[in-house]
Parts: sequence; C-alpha cells; structure tokens
Amino acid sequence: MPKLPENLILKQLAVGPMANFQYFLGDKRSNEIAVVDPAWDIDFLRSEAKRLGYKIVAIFLTHGHHDHINGLDDLLSTHDVPVYISENEHPLFMPRCKNLKKIKDRTKLKIGAIEFDCILAPGHSPGCQLFKYDHAAVCGDAIFIDGCGRCDLPGSDPKAMYHSLYNIIMKFSDSTILYPGHNYGPTPYATVAEQKATNPYLQCESLNEFLEQRMGISL
Repeated sequence: MPKLPENLILKQLAVGPMANFQYFLGDKRSNEIAVVDPAWDIDFLRSEAKRLGYKIVAIFLTHGHHDHINGLDDLLSTHDVPVYISENEHPLFMPRCKNLKKIKDRTKLKIGAIEFDCILAPGHSPGCQLFKYDHAAVCGDAIFIDGCGRCDLPGSDPKAMYHSLYNIIMKFSDSTILYPGHNYGPTPYATVAEQKATNPYLQCESLNEFLEQRMGISL
C-alpha cells in the first residue's frame, strides 16, 4: 500500500449503525481539518478531533443522503464553519443548514496549505463528489471496496455511475488509494490497481454488461 503524502491528515472513522466511514481531512502543518460527512455520533467526532489536536475549519459533504449528513446541525452548533456540497445534488437531499456552499465540479478547497480537488462522480446521487489530494481519494458512495453505491434511489443513474467508475475513478493512477463511504468490503480502503483486480463493477466490458450486473437490466 502506498504511503500517504507526508503532510496530509487523513483519518478514517467508523461511526453509526450503517457502517459509515467519516473522515478528517487536513494539513499536519496547521492541524486544520475538514470533517467529511458528519453523522451519527458528533460528540465522538468532536472529542476525537480535540484529542488529536485538530481544529475543525470546514465540513465537506460527499453527497446529501441522511446517513452522511444527520449530524450537520449538531456539529454546526459548536463549529461555525462552511459546509461544502455539490451544486448538482438532488433537491430532496440538499441540506437545509447554515453556511451551505454549493460548489462546482473541479472546485479546489484549501485546508491549511493543502488544496483538495472536488471531483463530481454522479450515479449514486447526482451530486456525489470525491475529495482528492495527490494519490488519496475520499469517495463517498461512488465506490466501495469490491462494490459501488446503489443506483435505484431518487436521483440515481446507473449510466452515470458507469461513467464515474470507468471514466473518472479508473483513470486515476493505479497507486491512488480509494477511501469509501461505508465499510462494506473486505478491507477499509484499497488502491485503484487492487480494485481493478477484484471489484466486479470495474471488470465490465461495456455499459450494457455493467447495467446487467448492477441493475439486472440491459439497453
């Protein structure tokens, strides 16, 4: 497994009854972090950040589904920070909270001296986005280890999911480490190269094969 960039804070936290992963993303030089997808147990997230000496300066949302955002108001009650979500998110899942910033695909967000790329990867929802720095990518529900997000929810689009997997995620370097939004696989994270070898949804020879495998339908 490749080592993370020296100055990057990337801490994976398993929280809640749906095997969610939340993340601290930030800069070791300043100890400033963004909390990715705050949900379920905000007291734990706050105490863990305090224990590690991190300063929460932003909230990043991979998408707006309830299991990824149900702690927003609680965290905002103690940390008056900006909340970043894709402008493409479905209206049903757009949070109603203070400090909400709707961002475009390929927006760059800076935490300390580290600049994260926000990469739109729809399919699970129209506003799913990845947060990438160097060879580390926090992927939300776009991809799981040996799986991918559901494509049968309001705003889901299995064709868009295929595009996100094959034309975005698989185009990352093989050494890129993928950090999913749920602990649904055999490991908590994996490289692109490892997923190309073991993830069945990355081994389809066509869109039609993907649709048959993921949804039981064909073009």
